[in-house]
Amino acid sequence: MITLNDIEAIESDDSINQEDYYLALQRAINSGAAWSFQGSYGREMMRAIEAGFCMLGRDQCRDYYGNAIPSRDDVQKGTKGSYKYVIKNQGLAWAELMLEV
Repeated sequence: MITLNDIEAIESDDSINQEDYYLALQRAINSGAAWSFQGSYGREMMRAIEAGFCMLGRDQCRDYYGNAIPSRDDVQKGTKGSYKYVIKNQGLAWAELMLEV
């Protein structure tokens, strides 16, 4: 579930440590609802997924335009959005941290 604190962390211009920022993004991704927020949210969540900091959510969802967003289990292992992709790019400890969200 995304919280007000998560929204503040994502939108804040203040310094926030990397771990807290990506944890907030992962919660936003997992919520599914954040894909329907303003466009900057979707772009930032996709940047984090493409860089391997975050993985897709546990469940499929839809964005503002009705496009399907797959779950992390819908994509092939080792590809963008998967648990294995996060391991490959950020390491096992980071992937486990994101998986716990």
